[in-house]
Amino acid sequence: MRNRLSAALRGTRLGLAALLASAALLPGLSLAADAQAQLRAFVDTVKSATGNFTQSTVGAQGRTQPAQSGTFAFQRPGKFRWGVQRPYEQLIVSDGKQVYQYDPDLAQVTERKVDQAIGTSPAAILFGSGNLEQAFNVAPLPDRDGMQWLRAKPRNADAGFSQVDIGLKDNLPARVELLDSFGQTTRVELSGIAANAAIGAETFQFSAPKGVDVVKM
Repeated sequence: MRNRLSAALRGTRLGLAALLASAALLPGLSLAADAQAQLRAFVDTVKSATGNFTQSTVGAQGRTQPAQSGTFAFQRPGKFRWGVQRPYEQLIVSDGKQVYQYDPDLAQVTERKVDQAIGTSPAAILFGSGNLEQAFNVAPLPDRDGMQWLRAKPRNADAGFSQVDIGLKDNLPARVELLDSFGQTTRVELSGIAANAAIGAETFQFSAPKGVDVVKM
């Protein structure tokens, strides 16, 4: 898979722990503490959802890659579908046990166990159901762009990214900004989220098309 797609999903298991004790002591941090409460509410109360995304990546030298857009769906624990529709098609599907990454241009499917693919990734934060503080150091950030923010840094040095900032509004994630180990920043805007939507089981099933290479990792 291209780095642009995998960067957005390589680092996200869901779950949010207690607020930092110091959050109420500094101006602006109470807003970010509320972001933690909103993320906790999202993880605890939203068991499935569908929505749209737009994604852009800026390299370490400031070069912007072509923006992507598409749709997503998830169902806890661990099932999700992330489909890029423009400017080209790519698909990532997790059935809760395996994650399939399909690139039609390369005629290739990569298959991984779900824990290997998203264990300490931003996808785990949004689509999982674990305890965030077990895998991340969480810190509040000041309010900006009409959203309340937190920052999560992986405890595992091999996570593949340095930090992920999550902006929340009305108890839903609205923006994710990920800084990877190569200095690239990926911004994902989430919109049109339908919380606790009824989603058919086939949404999280995947069968490799005939003629494509299947690589098991």
